[in-house]
Amino acid sequence: MYRRPFLLATLALALATTLTNSAFAKDPKELVIGTSAGPYADQVKLGIKPILEKQGYKVKVVEFNDYIQPNFALAEGSLDANAFQHIIYLKKFSTDNKLALSELIKVPTAPIAIYSKKHKSLSEVKEGTTVALPNDPTNQARALVLLDQLGWIKLKANIDPIRASEKDVADNLKKIKLIPLEAAQLPRSLEDTDFSFVNGNFALASGLKLNEALAREKISTNYQNLVAIRTDDKSKPWVKDLEAAYRSKEFLEVTNKHFAGFSKPDYQQALEVAAK
Repeated sequence: MYRRPFLLATLALALATTLTNSAFAKDPKELVIGTSAGPYADQVKLGIKPILEKQGYKVKVVEFNDYIQPNFALAEGSLDANAFQHIIYLKKFSTDNKLALSELIKVPTAPIAIYSKKHKSLSEVKEGTTVALPNDPTNQARALVLLDQLGWIKLKANIDPIRASEKDVADNLKKIKLIPLEAAQLPRSLEDTDFSFVNGNFALASGLKLNEALAREKISTNYQNLVAIRTDDKSKPWVKDLEAAYRSKEFLEVTNKHFAGFSKPDYQQALEVAAK
């Protein structure tokens, strides 16, 4: 005798829940984009947000000071997209944490570069020269590959350049002293070292200019930063509009004006070639 009232109550609750969720459903024209504080936030604010807002979107930019929360926030739906990481980091983080995240598009990326406050040229390297470099595996590999290209060290043959570490140094040709440090500490290390590798975002945040570097890496696609989205969102209209904003001539103009020295993705290079 109690089954019918129970069924009606259940249906009423389900209907109320549906109506509540519908009332507070997210507006598809409202986008929240997470970035690391600094140049990648500025790219969205100066270049991407204005383009999307002309199309009727409301765009909010959320800045993070770590590389952990942006992907969790994206996976749980607090963000619609984020821009701060390269594909190696995205794949490892997503796998380790079982997150369904995907790359949408590459973005202009600040390279890792070598700076000095004591020397004006790389030719001043000599035995005992101190060289600071990142201690995290990904960025240390980038620095070691550039040192190999400069002829200061020789890496072992047939190593994977993405995974190169100090143990892969076959010959220290210039007899330099390598000093691994936390990436965020590298700008300050310039007061004490002969040369220091500094990631682009930390260089810019500390007042260093990319065009003042003594040498810059030629960034491979593995290390170009990207826009990440939830895998399930790939076919949504706003995703196509976001990608189109990055591929636009307007964003290329913003890149040339405000992000000199950044490594441009293929689509921006193609636009420049077509314009000649």
